[in-house]
Amino acid sequence: MYNFTVKSVIHDYSVTFIEDTQATLLAELKEGDVIIIDNKIKELYKETLQPVLDKFRHIGIDAHESVKSYQGVEPIMQYLIENGFRKNHRLVAIGGGITQDATAFIASIMYRGVKWYFFPTSLLAQGDSCIGSKTSINFNKFKNQVGGFYPPNQIFINLEFLNTLSDAELKSGLGEMTHYYVVSGEEDFARLKREYAAALTDKQVLAGIINRSLEIKKGYIERDEFDQNERLVFNYGHSFGHAIESLTNYRIPHGIAVSYGMDMANFVSVKLGYISEETRLYIRELLSQIWAGTSISDIELDKFLVALSKDKKNVGKTLGLILNKGIGKIFRDMRPADDEFVGWMKEYFETQLTEAETV
Repeated sequence: MYNFTVKSVIHDYSVTFIEDTQATLLAELKEGDVIIIDNKIKELYKETLQPVLDKFRHIGIDAHESVKSYQGVEPIMQYLIENGFRKNHRLVAIGGGITQDATAFIASIMYRGVKWYFFPTSLLAQGDSCIGSKTSINFNKFKNQVGGFYPPNQIFINLEFLNTLSDAELKSGLGEMTHYYVVSGEEDFARLKREYAAALTDKQVLAGIINRSLEIKKGYIERDEFDQNERLVFNYGHSFGHAIESLTNYRIPHGIAVSYGMDMANFVSVKLGYISEETRLYIRELLSQIWAGTSISDIELDKFLVALSKDKKNVGKTLGLILNKGIGKIFRDMRPADDEFVGWMKEYFETQLTEAETV
């Protein structure tokens, strides 16, 4: 399978594709380690995980966005402190992105930093967030506004966890990975368009797509781990996408929201003369497969613009948008939220969503 090491200023960490989660956990865990596990995963994979959970201390969490907050991590930290967790002990996260974010945030601040391992169970986490070092929690209703950089020490990927994902969850993961393929270039994006349908049902095809997604991301984060320069392009689709998530109360899964966001970024890019309508529609052919069956027509434009104005990539009143000058030519563009921009957003919401939702 695919195995590699990510170089980090904080500490290098390995990614290993595995086939036996139980055996790996029993081999890696030591006395004093504590598992933080999504309760849904704990129940779905009880036969695999119970022998491990019987042997090691664990904390079950309901992996909702509310866990990714000061209020959400407080009881976890209280349990750790009250039950003898020490700096030489390790946290082991088993779950998706919410479990990852909560565990990473706690690991980064407990005793000024403890080691942690990650067993990602969602496609979003396996194909994207497991590497990159970011820790993020929400502040009130604003997504990912608090956090830092603190990578796991080891990551173990088992595609068997994807067997219980819904179609929407698989599409969300593929939607998130799509932005890496657009950033990478024509060849990679053409591959994803070609293999997208097969990836929904064929684990071997999906494994290749996950690995390539991580390869693309790895190259950027090793040059710009702290998201100051080149890596900023990976926010492509995310400014718009995060606004969609928050305004639909996370009804729209993250990667699907990002697929809408990429289309919005491309729409603005056409208005600015950066790309042709033909290029936008070429990318939209894939994006429309990802968002098919969802609707964001209930979002009010005024509220959307307010949410967009609070994006952490903005500078003052200027929007820090990631736009498109062609596949493989994604870049950061500081745009004023002026009447012209508002007009473009109004046009998008009035003319593009009906079409989008009937694809």
